[in-house]
Amino acid sequence: MLRRTGTTGLLVMALAACAGGGGAPAGAAPATRPEVATPATPEPTRPSSSQTGESDDLRLVVSKMSVEEKVGQLFMPVLYGTAPGTVSGENQARYGAQTPAKVVARYHLGGVILFPANIKGVDQVVDLTNGLQQASKDVPLLIGTDQENGLVSRMGALMTDFPGASEVGSTKDTALARAVAKATGEELRAVGVNLDFAPVADVNVDPRNPVIGKRAFGDQPGEVAKMVAASVKGFRDAKVAATAKHFPGHGDTNIDSHTGLPVIKHTKEQWERIDAPPFKAAIAAGVDAVMSAHIVFPKLDPSRDPATLSKPILTGLLRNKLGFQGVISTDALNMEGVRKKYNDAEIPVRAIQAGADLLLMPYDLPKAYNAVLAAVKSGRISQQRLDQSVTRLLKLKQSRGLLPKAPVASAAQAAKVLRSAEHRKLAARVAR
Repeated sequence: MLRRTGTTGLLVMALAACAGGGGAPAGAAPATRPEVATPATPEPTRPSSSQTGESDDLRLVVSKMSVEEKVGQLFMPVLYGTAPGTVSGENQARYGAQTPAKVVARYHLGGVILFPANIKGVDQVVDLTNGLQQASKDVPLLIGTDQENGLVSRMGALMTDFPGASEVGSTKDTALARAVAKATGEELRAVGVNLDFAPVADVNVDPRNPVIGKRAFGDQPGEVAKMVAASVKGFRDAKVAATAKHFPGHGDTNIDSHTGLPVIKHTKEQWERIDAPPFKAAIAAGVDAVMSAHIVFPKLDPSRDPATLSKPILTGLLRNKLGFQGVISTDALNMEGVRKKYNDAEIPVRAIQAGADLLLMPYDLPKAYNAVLAAVKSGRISQQRLDQSVTRLLKLKQSRGLLPKAPVASAAQAAKVLRSAEHRKLAARVAR
């Protein structure tokens, strides 16, 4: 049996005094996502707590968690249903548990991601997110979604219809970009969503790009970098976690990584000049998470592994070269781009070994969970490496005010925030 009471009690005791500190205050879903320090060594030396911002309190909590609880923290699947207690044959078939709440409890999940099929109305979404948080008795959940605005707007049925990134970018107005991100974050937080997989930090240099296109702020690295930094700050203003995507840069390809494996032929110098600036700007602005891309970048890693599974890219470039100490999220692990070379048990293990912390939407959650658990128990993934990821995830939750207890969303308050007159006026201003 897992030590539920012990873990929860430790969270309350260790984090109650500092829940807002340590940083800025903080139906069926689709089978695939439709969008969408030290030198590198086999096991990097653990940075000191002063380097990572890691507190003794968080280390204590992590040390008391079971291996099963720690592994569960790494996963963010899509669940099926519009209420915590929705009985779904899809949940039973995929996860061995009938309801979203039971799936959360069964795997000790660190997070869930919402899609339009989970969204029916304001009251319903508030009840869903509150209920999922209640089901996570150990550690509050990251509840994420892809609300980029424009083409990719998972919560569009409820939220203000803000223009997408290309339209915001065309204004050249960073204050507007920050305001849109803040308003988007406020509406997400009002319904209990605390993590947005936005902004897109790709530079759309190939006009034939089938997956990025208007989702990017533009095709000029310097301009995109300014807009990305402003958006990150806007999400932080709203106390919602932001995610810069898709590292190391998905802008120069005419292949969709949902259905194939793109190859980016940029040299290292071209990457530095074209792809890197928006990610550097996001990191400087304090971005909470960076999402990997399922792309091959031979000049950055000659192994031809997709970036999601590449240690030279995630650890060597993102961690060591760019100095990012936050959460690295994979793109959805059910996409064909990451499944071309390895099977569904090997993929999550290799992603963690590469440097990823958050494993998004595995194709087969039970297989992925058991594979990571077995890798930890065999020593293929060290306890130290597992603890690094769990600590980063807990630190993110703490900085966004989710520890020791997640805020309770209010349907009445959400109704005032969503599509407010102020937000509709802002959307119209950008459109003009």
